[in-house]
Amino acid sequence: MRGWWQDLTDLVLPGECGGCGVPRTVLCARCRAVLCGGAVHRVRPLPEPPGLPVVHAAARYADEVRATLLAHKERGALALAGPLGVALAGAVRAGLRRASAPAGAGVVRSRGGRAPVLLVPVPSGRCSVRARGHDPARWIALAAAGELRRRGLPARVVGVLRQRRAVADQSGLNSRQRLDNLAGALAVAPAGVRLLCGGPVVLVDDVMTTGASLAEAARAVRVAPSVPGGPFGVSGPIPNAAWTSAVYGGETWESREEQNVGSRRERTGRWPARQVNAGAGDAGGVVDVVCAAVVAASPDSFEINRN
Repeated sequence: MRGWWQDLTDLVLPGECGGCGVPRTVLCARCRAVLCGGAVHRVRPLPEPPGLPVVHAAARYADEVRATLLAHKERGALALAGPLGVALAGAVRAGLRRASAPAGAGVVRSRGGRAPVLLVPVPSGRCSVRARGHDPARWIALAAAGELRRRGLPARVVGVLRQRRAVADQSGLNSRQRLDNLAGALAVAPAGVRLLCGGPVVLVDDVMTTGASLAEAARAVRVAPSVPGGPFGVSGPIPNAAWTSAVYGGETWESREEQNVGSRRERTGRWPARQVNAGAGDAGGVVDVVCAAVVAASPDSFEINRN
């Protein structure tokens, strides 16, 4: 009870800045500028894991940004999800602009007109969620979706990824060990396959270091609809018609939660064009990840930036 009360108190009366420790503020103006005020960059880890989509990051994972993310993730400073979501939304927009550049790409439309951008957060392990009391990437994604909608870009969070098995703590592992640790660890939940056909898919996370988590998430999203009897018994492929008609069976838990975090009204906006596979003999419904976005990435991944 004391821990719950402390979390509530921190939301209403923040004790100190998550980045530098200045008292009585969630995030001071200086730390907010470091987090959200810089240019968004494409980032690439070295070595780059196979299957990693194009990733954009809002800031370097160092100093005030690192402290802010750790305060949100490990100390339960949930009020920081707001500014972290603003930073993530900036990275999402940069990724969408890059993805929409190729000429001649198809456009996905839902029954209501423009399809929303689908933010798919990389899930934390069940043990980590229980220990922390929340899933950091999901909370930041919800805040980012609200920020995107406020800026006129329809967006929603679809938390469809699940862990199929337990994985080891990643903190002490190198890039190769992380890839091995996560190989085949994620899959799309049965009800989530259809939701992924409702618009452009953007993978999101709080931090990227080696890129192993995003690469595994991308693999899980790409193979789920196309593998007969795939993860959790989901059959595929999804028909081509599903690409042009986003049908939702009802309000999901994530959509109800988004209404509490962001705007209730989704305004029309621009999003990246997508290729729609056509032809009687191809997979047709294979979901393609448009891009990935993170709040922060390791400084080294910025150094080899080749935009």
